[in-house]
Amino acid sequence: MRYDFDVMVEFFKARLREDEHAAKALKPSKNEDMDRLRDRILSDVEAKRRLMEWVFAPQQELAEWEHSFAGGLFIKGWMRLRQPVIEQLVAAYADHPDFHPEWKLVEVEPI
Repeated sequence: MRYDFDVMVEFFKARLREDEHAAKALKPSKNEDMDRLRDRILSDVEAKRRLMEWVFAPQQELAEWEHSFAGGLFIKGWMRLRQPVIEQLVAAYADHPDFHPEWKLVEVEPI
């Protein structure tokens, strides 16, 4: 099934902003577990943003080639290899009302 990857990416960026905002809204407390949870959420958001940078790095680095035939093919092939990273990360938000049903991962039985 085909879907608009750019829409998925924007959905994911919005969820990261929400997670970051919610974590920053937690006030420091005497409960060390809450403080660790807040820090873990902020670290998680940052790690996911770095993964997104990695996914899109070839596209950004080769922007001037993108409109050439060879450059376009290279970027499309590279993105096909990296796109599943975003798909896996987005799957964690399947319960969000803006999550598109076509984004659900296909379950594959292990061999």
